[in-house]
Amino acid sequence: MARKETSENPGRLKQIAQTYKMTKKVDSKVGLVVAAVGIVTFGVLLAIGFWLDHPVYLGILGFLLAFLAMAIVFGRRAERAAFGQMEGQPGAAAAVLENIRRGGWTTTPAVAMNRNQDVVHRAVGKAGIVLVGEGNPNRVKALLAAEKKRMSRIVGDVPVHDIVVGEGEGQVSLKKLHTTLLKLPRVLPGAKVTAVNDRLRALGDLMSNMPIPKGPVPGKGMRMPKGR
Repeated sequence: MARKETSENPGRLKQIAQTYKMTKKVDSKVGLVVAAVGIVTFGVLLAIGFWLDHPVYLGILGFLLAFLAMAIVFGRRAERAAFGQMEGQPGAAAAVLENIRRGGWTTTPAVAMNRNQDVVHRAVGKAGIVLVGEGNPNRVKALLAAEKKRMSRIVGDVPVHDIVVGEGEGQVSLKKLHTTLLKLPRVLPGAKVTAVNDRLRALGDLMSNMPIPKGPVPGKGMRMPKGR
């Protein structure tokens, strides 16, 4: 057991160090901000401790809360940095989709693509089928419509949603894609999801080697770095 813990800790520390380096390239003030949050949180709790004549108890509590606040702030800034680096890259939406583990989602990148490299990815879960398009909005809409029609013929009454990734009106930004999928109403039982996945898997996919951006893809709870 001791050997296992010793081998895992360096891995976690290495991940944190890599995430910090990545964030530092985009957000040069991340170290100062995180340190300031920790110092202020600890200082406030310690001051309250002296005021209540319990500096030791409040000091310990302040240290724990300072560490938690630093982790939260660092996680959020690292998340923004990661999405900032990914935006505009081919396969960025697929990388986010493959990081979704809650709710039993299964992602298949690049189920449809045109010669301009606009692409549609597919995610299947208890909300049904979600088709996510990235690329030129006008061309992607045509791709999504064709793929949605094909899915409707294959899966029958299973809900099929479509999302265009982008910053324009009616689109979903890359950083909100994760949350948008998790907010969809769950209407399918687990057995139905498995059946739909089996049917779609039997049909095969357009591309199995779609390039997906490397590096951390922080999600809810900031577990970093993560790919699939």
